[in-house]
Amino acid sequence: MTCLSTGPESAPSFSRILPKGRVMETFDASDRRRLRNTTNRIGLAFCAFLLLLSPLRAEEKRDALTPPEVDQLRDTAMDPDLRLKLYVAFARARLVALEKARSDPKTADRGLATHDGLQDFLDVYDELNDNIDTYVGRKSDLRKVLKTVIDGDTEFQAKLRALRDDANARKEEMEHYEFLLTNALETLDNSVQDHRQLLSEQEEAAKQKKKPMKP
Repeated sequence: MTCLSTGPESAPSFSRILPKGRVMETFDASDRRRLRNTTNRIGLAFCAFLLLLSPLRAEEKRDALTPPEVDQLRDTAMDPDLRLKLYVAFARARLVALEKARSDPKTADRGLATHDGLQDFLDVYDELNDNIDTYVGRKSDLRKVLKTVIDGDTEFQAKLRALRDDANARKEEMEHYEFLLTNALETLDNSVQDHRQLLSEQEEAAKQKKKPMKP
């Protein structure tokens, strides 16, 4: 769960005038991302429901992180650089595992394995964004680690686009994961914009702080 104060100075934001021009609301990048993700997931859930009606595949929700990963994160709450770098590494590991499953001739159902691998990646990537939102609420300086996050975004986008454009994927296989893949790409496309905007605004805020005070 994200604990985020509204309207930190360093958070990317925009405003809109409600009807009659009487009320002003301000939304930051994390609010916009949560709204987009909610809308995307409603559509994704509906499509997945239609696909899985027959037969229904019941399974328990898995934890996003493994016990060893949880141990690595322990005591990092006050160190955003280390914590966010770990999340990037965990997300990368999910895509590496996905690629191995798809290339393994012993994989019985590549479509299902791809779906599960994408879900594992999204679960970790969502937690990465939740943690960024929390640190923005604390007005933490994320300039250094955001560069690592953005590099990860670019890498993840390339891998998912390669999966989308895989000429060897059969139609029957893609039906298992195409909606989830679309959602993952949209999440990445939106998030990288938010991360770059946040970095730009934090860099600008840092420049303003360095300016000498006028007498």
